Parts: sequence; C-alpha cells; structure tokens
Amino acid sequence: MTHQELHEITQGILSPEEVSMTLAEFLENDIDGYEYVKGELVPMSPPTRIRSKVSVKVIRYLDRHVEENQLEEVHVEATFQVGERALKPDVAFMPTSRLNGDENTGFPIPPDLAIEVVSPTDVQWRVVDKTFTYLNAGTRLVWVLDPRSKTVTVYRSENDIALLMREDTLTGEDVVPGFACRVSQLFE
Repeated sequence: MTHQELHEITQGILSPEEVSMTLAEFLENDIDGYEYVKGELVPMSPPTRIRSKVSVKVIRYLDRHVEENQLEEVHVEATFQVGERALKPDVAFMPTSRLNGDENTGFPIPPDLAIEVVSPTDVQWRVVDKTFTYLNAGTRLVWVLDPRSKTVTVYRSENDIALLMREDTLTGEDVVPGFACRVSQLFE
C-alpha cells in the first residue's frame, strides 16, 4: 500500500474495500472502523447506544479490578493480530509481560481475554467464527455479551462453552484472577 492510498483512505477519497494490503501493513496503519480478514478489509458493525453502554459497563468493572490489583492492561477496540487476521475486540485484557514493541501500532499477538458485545446488526455465525478464531490463535478466554438476551457466553475452547444468565456471576478465572461481577450488572 502506498502512502498516497493510505492518505486517500483517511481523507475519505478512497474506500478501504478498494485497497489491497498485507496484514503487516494493516497493523502498521490501522484503519478505523475496519478489521482485516483473509486479505480483505471488513467493516466493523456500526456502533449503537446499547453496545456502547454495555461496553462501558464491562470496561468500568474490569478496568477497576485490573487497576486495583495491578494485573496489567485493559484495551478498548485495539487491533490485535489473531492468526492471519487483525481483529478489534470491543474490550481486551493483556498481561504487560506479553507486551512489547511499538505502542503506535497494533498488537502482533492475540489478547488473553477478548470481549465482544453483540450488535443488533451482527450475524450469529460471524460472531462464533470470530470467537473461534481468537481461541485458535491462543486467546485464553472470550466473553460474548448479548444485550438483547442479557446473557454472557463464556468460551474457553470450542468444546468448553458456558451460557451465563442474569443471576450468574462472571469471573476472570485464571486469566484475570479475582475478577467477578454479576451478569445483571453489565446490562443495568
């Protein structure tokens, strides 16, 4: 990708879908509102009020716990290399011990915890595909929050999946030690 093409994308002159780029180029030049999947730039789901509201709740509880316990870093819509893709979870947790490199680019590794908040425009199979992509690349835990059903689906592997209802407690398990909150708190 040329600097001219990148400039034209950021200025809205050229559509990102019209440009071909490598994964490395995407990680270096992160294009807002897009993820990189199998050589293509894929638009992210448009932000909605409910998705934003739930994301903020997750960030509030998770970041407070991480900060108080000096457990590393929480990131919002940061770009992570996940296998041959560049994905942007709504919220992510990364141990500082795994962080290195240029802070002005995307992460060259997947997060330990990826959190996705389902949008009204999301397609279920795409959410599951993205979740399994995280797990197959080394993400240890994925939470998928669904504001419509007010549930959290916890993925530890393709065969270890739990659906948590409003009265259940969501925990960070061994990925975010000591973290716990009631599922209902995330949707209030």
